[in-house]
Amino acid sequence: MSGYPYNSPGYGYDYGAQPSQPYSSAPYGAPPPGQPYAAPYAPAATPYATPSAPAATPYANPSAPYGGKPNKPPKENKPSAAYGASSPPSSASGYPPPSAPYGSPFASLVPSAFPPGTDPNVIACFQIADQDGSGFIDDMELQRALSSYNQSFSLRTVHLLMYLFTSTNTRKIGPKEFTSVFYSLQSWRAIFERFDRDRSGKIDPSELRDALLSLGFAVSPPVLELLVSKFDKTGGRNKAIEYDNFIECCLTVKGLTEKFKEKDTAYSGSATFTYESFMITVLPFLIA
Repeated sequence: MSGYPYNSPGYGYDYGAQPSQPYSSAPYGAPPPGQPYAAPYAPAATPYATPSAPAATPYANPSAPYGGKPNKPPKENKPSAAYGASSPPSSASGYPPPSAPYGSPFASLVPSAFPPGTDPNVIACFQIADQDGSGFIDDMELQRALSSYNQSFSLRTVHLLMYLFTSTNTRKIGPKEFTSVFYSLQSWRAIFERFDRDRSGKIDPSELRDALLSLGFAVSPPVLELLVSKFDKTGGRNKAIEYDNFIECCLTVKGLTEKFKEKDTAYSGSATFTYESFMITVLPFLIA
């Protein structure tokens, strides 16, 4: 790609290679062999059968006296807890104490430096964007810096880049993270051009599926359809995704998959989330 320095080994991410997978060689998200993807809106199987009615006891307990009312304990006025609120601690519950609160998504970004051997053009690009010499550039400055290399991205895409490479929503980025962003975009550009086989500047659903597979993500047909409808600028009518939206699509799939895999420690394709951890995982991708 014109304007880019050669990729320096050891920086950024090699997204064209399959990720290491300790339990399976298949791309993450692929179904087991011989098992097709489920229908997009098929009803979920009931995990437990509905219990049958209890068998009648041969000798029922004696009923209340005729005309009398059975003794009932008085009702307690307990306020209903809001969904997602943690239960009050109970010393007799036997459960471990609640975990520590989640870290703030707006935690301060730690100052960083350029990795050794960083291309001088990358350093110069950052220094030009860092007009106040603070050692950080904000979202607008990053957008302008990337545009100087013929890469026009929306602020939403820039925000996703900053979130995934800093793990915060402070919308600032330092030299180390900027270098990773720069080289990663170079790799993604090469993947886009590789799968844009007709050189239209867009990729269709089958090309998007192959591109994501080359990154190590096996998405099902229903998920692929949702991605196309989301990232096609015509709302899915043209069924084609341009380069800038392709980057946003890759960032979304990569980010959500990595967050999911943090919980899927057995690499089984399933994970358990609390309500709060689910919200913290998903919301940054919705509000970018």
